[in-house]
Amino acid sequence: MRLVVQRVRQASVTVDGERISEIGCGLLVLVGVSHGDTLFDAAYLAGKTARLRIFKDDEGKMNRSVQDLHGRVLAVSQFTLYGDCNKGNRPSFIEAARPEQGEALFNNYVQELGALGLPVQTGLFGGDMKVELLNDGPVTILLESTGRSSG
Repeated sequence: MRLVVQRVRQASVTVDGERISEIGCGLLVLVGVSHGDTLFDAAYLAGKTARLRIFKDDEGKMNRSVQDLHGRVLAVSQFTLYGDCNKGNRPSFIEAARPEQGEALFNNYVQELGALGLPVQTGLFGGDMKVELLNDGPVTILLESTGRSSG
């Protein structure tokens, strides 16, 4: 799995002109799933997301997590994170999971975040979404579970 984690002051998702989710202070997480990913990847990255220390403490250092701040997460599925442009100019998405697997692992990631006590909202899986955000910092972190094993 591949995540783009952005520290935000606010973020929202709109589908067909209707705002379906929004958060205040917290994390906007774009989630890409590859065909080789497993439940272990989803759980591992949910834990990393929850504990990622990218919020400022009282001394101005990035030393607090979204859990520490009782912040929120807006998770948005994005298969294009597995777009490969090494050959030509049109991305190939051969490494992205099929929709059924992608949706199942995305939902598992969201459930794992919830189990860690984080309020989570989502976009619409497979939908044509408009994502708005007010990036804080900006702080953007890439997380991957590639090469991890269940041991």
